[in-house]
This record gives sequence, structure tokens and C-alpha cells, in this order.
Amino acid sequence: MDQETLPPHVLMFPLPLQGPVNAMLKLAELLCLSGFHITFLLTDHIHTQLLKYSNIHSRFNAYPGFRLETISDGLPENHPRSGAELMDLFNSLKIKTMILFKDLLTSGKLNSDLRRPVTCVIAEGCMGYACDVVNDVGLPVIYVRTFSACCLWVFFCLPKLIESGEIPFMGNDLDRQIKSIPGMEGFIRQRDLPMFCRTRNLPDPDLNHYLQNLPEITECSRAHGLILNTSDALEGPILAQIHAFCPNLYTIGPLHSHLKYKLLGQPSSLPPSSNGMWKEDMSCITWLDSQPPKSVLYVSFGSLAVMTKDQYMEFWHGLVNSGSRFLWVIRPDSVTTDPTEIPLELSKGTEERGYIVGWAPQVEVLAHRAVGGFLTHSGWNSTLESVIEGVPMICWPYFFDQQVNSRYVGEVWKLGLDMKDTCDRVIIEKTVRELMEDRKDEFRKSADEMAKFAKECLMEGGSSYANLERLVKDIKSM
Repeated sequence: MDQETLPPHVLMFPLPLQGPVNAMLKLAELLCLSGFHITFLLTDHIHTQLLKYSNIHSRFNAYPGFRLETISDGLPENHPRSGAELMDLFNSLKIKTMILFKDLLTSGKLNSDLRRPVTCVIAEGCMGYACDVVNDVGLPVIYVRTFSACCLWVFFCLPKLIESGEIPFMGNDLDRQIKSIPGMEGFIRQRDLPMFCRTRNLPDPDLNHYLQNLPEITECSRAHGLILNTSDALEGPILAQIHAFCPNLYTIGPLHSHLKYKLLGQPSSLPPSSNGMWKEDMSCITWLDSQPPKSVLYVSFGSLAVMTKDQYMEFWHGLVNSGSRFLWVIRPDSVTTDPTEIPLELSKGTEERGYIVGWAPQVEVLAHRAVGGFLTHSGWNSTLESVIEGVPMICWPYFFDQQVNSRYVGEVWKLGLDMKDTCDRVIIEKTVRELMEDRKDEFRKSADEMAKFAKECLMEGGSSYANLERLVKDIKSM
């Protein structure tokens, strides 16, 4: 077969964490729908987790042009790859995995008579070293960032923050306004910057790590373009700032919803997408079915956040004392130490109004008629899923982009309440009541309006729709 007549062959390499993998699998499926051949590169660890708990193989069997490849992340299988030890993963990827990645690209292993050699690589932009490898072998690369554009812009502005003296922090007032981030003047405070910015001295080891890797995060000149899982409706003003540094932006999000709309036009139906790293407990849907409309607060802190036993108990007391119904996801590894005794009022209150699972089908939960609020860590995927479903949020950010995201939710988009830097049962109770009772109409109106704008971007004529069409056209020309 003449290989020039075959579709483009795209190699996709996500950062091996649940959020980035999930987002890039959605992008892979969108490109499969455009007729592309996709090789999706997963670390052995992530692949094992997906095989255990997701339907990745049965779902992608519908796309004959899709195949999985695996690569080692260089860590032992029993390494947690989360919490304080997450940096081990990043270091190992840079030192060990990139050698294997270059060998994969140059060995001919990805070639076959039925598909062209790799014509383009789409890689997580945080892994700038992957771009080095791709450039070395002479292939075009497109970056993808699976976190928010507002956080990416903060990274762009880090040198300016240090130059202006806003980092390191002076004094103890975390509510001090930050003035050196164009487009964010007037609402971003010290406490809204990523946690590694909270230093009072330079050099600082945590900040230095990000500064050393800043070129990998913000460098766009070596890539053909930059794909962002966002839309003009959500982050238009900040996208205008980034555009000056990355002229070729493809804002095609929210990816999970974009895929949903594309699939509506397909002749055959696919099973619901499940890309989780834990087993989903579907009994929570049955429980939600028995609850009144908009009455349940969904609580989940994502795939990486870890809380102490004391924090866990404060949240539990706050949720029960609020009187609200709640569905709470508690991962098996999410609490450092299990409490030895559970007070009677907590077990009784949970039995009456709550439901606890180890993992939940989040998109389905947020779309359920019974869910009226989301207590979230403000991870970007979770934020987008909540925005699309019009669910107001309480934000309790953990790290990285989540501090910035939570400020946007509470102050810019007016979609809920930002509860960062506190873990007190009285404040949790008060905040839950404010979201679910006192100001519910106000927040639901804002959430419904934002959901409408976000969905319009995905329709024919919308910005995300048009940008995906442009991305497909550009890859075909490579």
C-alpha cells in the first residue's frame, strides 16, 4: 500500500498522571474520529492501572487506527507516585524514560505496512525534554497543556514576579494583591499563586525546581503549536496574553464535552468512557437516584491530594453539621492515617444524609439531577466538568494550578466559594450552607450562564469547534 495515501500517524505522550492521561485520551479519540492513526504512549504503571479499572481497550477497539504502546517510568512498581514523592516521578521521567523514548522513535518499532511512520508528536508541554528528543529525530511536535491557561500565564510571569520583588513574599498578609501579572491585576492575591511561590527567602529549593524547569513549561518556539484544554469563553482575556508568546494556539476544550458532542453525530454508540485509576463504585448512582433534585453536595479531592487524619475529621464534622446531603469520594490512599474511633454523631449523620465511596464516575455524578454542588480540589479536569454541567463549587485547592483555578471560580467566574488555606469544621459547615442554601440561586444562575457559554464554543461556529478543525487540517499538512 502506498503509505502517502494513509492517514497521518500521531504519537501522543501524556504526563503519566490521571488528569493529563484522561484529557489526552479524549483528544486521542477526537483525532481518531477525524480518521487519524494514533499511537498512545503510556507508562507501564499507568497502563496497569487502566487495565484494572477502566474500559480503555473495549472502548478504543472501535477505532482500528488506535494502538497503545508502553514505556517504563523508571520507578519500582510499589512507588506511590503521589504526595511528597511525586517529584521522584518527574525526575525519573527526565533521566531514565527519555532514553527509552528516543530509542522508541528511532528503532522502527512504531512502523508497519498498514500505517505511515510517525508524522507528528503531541506531548505534554511540561515534559520539555520530550520535545528535545522529538526535535533531535526531526519530527514536528505540538505541545498540549492539560492544566489551565490562567496557571500557565502565572508560570510565564514568574520571572517578572521575582524581578518586581513580589516573590519572595514580604510580611504575613497572604491577601496582598499581586500586581505583576498582566490581566490578573485587582483579583490575584499572594495566596492564589501556586504553593511553591510561598517562600520568604531566595534561593528556595521548591521554587528553584520550578524556575529550573520553567523553560520546559513555557517554551513554545520549538513547537508547531500549543493545544489547551480550555475555551475562549472561559479564559479569553488570559489567552490573549499567552497568544503574544505562543501565536499558534489551539483552544479546543472542554475536551470531555467536545468529544461527547462529536460522538452524537456518529452512527454507532460507544460505551461510556472510563479512564480512572481506581474502581468506580456505581452504587453511588443508585443512591443519588433516591435523593431530591439539587440536594446533594458531591465531595471529591481528585486523584493526588492527600489529607491528614485531622483534616479528614474536620471535613467530616463540617459536612455532617451542615445538614446537607453529601456524596463523598475517599480514595484508599487519600488519608495519611485512619482515625481510630468514629464519633457516633458522624456515623449517624452519614447514615442519614451521606454516602461514601472509594471512587465515583465523576462526569456521571456531576450530570445527575440530584447534585447541587461540588466540593473540589479545583483540578482543571474537575473544574471543567463542573462548569459544563452548571454545578456551583466550593474550592479547597491542593497544589500546582489549583490555587489559581479556585480564585477564578470564586472571584472571576462567580461560580462558587474559594475555601483555600483553611480546614476548620465551623468554616466548612458555614461554607456548605452558603453554597447549598443561602446563596444557591445566585450561584446556580451564574453556573447555568457559564455552562451555556462553554457549550456554545463546542458547537459549529464556536471557537473550540473551529480550532479543532484547524488542528486536524494542520496535522494533515505535516
